[in-house]
Amino acid sequence: MIMEVEKTTREELIDKRINDSETRVSKAVFPGDTNHHNTMFGGAVMYLMDEVAFMTATRFCRKPIVTVSSDKIDFKHAIPAGTLVEFVGRVVRVGRTSLDVQVDVYIESMYRDGIDKAISGTFTLVAINENKRPVPVID
Repeated sequence: MIMEVEKTTREELIDKRINDSETRVSKAVFPGDTNHHNTMFGGAVMYLMDEVAFMTATRFCRKPIVTVSSDKIDFKHAIPAGTLVEFVGRVVRVGRTSLDVQVDVYIESMYRDGIDKAISGTFTLVAINENKRPVPVID
């Protein structure tokens, strides 16, 4: 019985932290943000995705955190100049010292209704101590 209560409490804590750590960052895409195809540079998008993953993971565990890997990043739609972009980060897996954050990128035209999911990727981050050694994401 005690183990069930402890497990439920831990699961509830994790669920609460996942909900509280969701991160949304918006940006307008201007011509200076784009390549010769008038679409946002892929490397700039990946940089912002990693930054959102970092913010999400930090909010989740409130510890120093580093990115250790990223899974396949799917570029389904280009991001043209003149669009609004929203990056949404959400914890999708919690391990002992690491967690995975999925970052979805949505585009919205400035001049018409509708939002489309353009890009999606998952980042794995690890909590570290002052010696750069992995530590539990939840104490």
